[in-house]
Amino acid sequence: MKTFPIPTREQVSPANQTIFDNLTKLVGHVPNLFAAFAHSDNALGNYLTLQNGKSSLRGKEREVVNLVVSQVNKCLYCLSAHTAFGKMQGFTDEQVLEIRKAEISFDPKLDALAKLVKSIAENQGHADQQLVENFYAVGYNEGSLVDVVMAVGDKIITNYLFALTQIPVDWPAVPAL
Repeated sequence: MKTFPIPTREQVSPANQTIFDNLTKLVGHVPNLFAAFAHSDNALGNYLTLQNGKSSLRGKEREVVNLVVSQVNKCLYCLSAHTAFGKMQGFTDEQVLEIRKAEISFDPKLDALAKLVKSIAENQGHADQQLVENFYAVGYNEGSLVDVVMAVGDKIITNYLFALTQIPVDWPAVPAL
């Protein structure tokens, strides 16, 4: 496979240079996957708009979606990044492993979410109807379901970009399941 180059700030468009500067202030560096988006003059800004859009899902719920979809898609980059973000949301190492397996013992609502997300990702949107009903039964609604689909789509974008580029993972390594 051809090595996919990671552009530097000087190699990207002025709009992407501004985003790189903001990411550096926010995160301390430009994550390699975000830099890969910057090969396009528009993709990084468009992706960040999607990722940072308003949602009915809380931070922990979004990390459940991110971790489950990334596990289904075997995306080492996103599993590594979202393990770090999940810990920032308060999840323990053990809880992150449960989330990745979609077998959450510590929160029934997150468990229903994880099981539905796993079914959505594995079945290309054709989730098991019982899992949809369980999702509603624990307190989610139709708006929540739409926001879950948006979050799944967000994560598929980054999972696929990593699969195609195999850029170096610049997050702490995670154990395989």
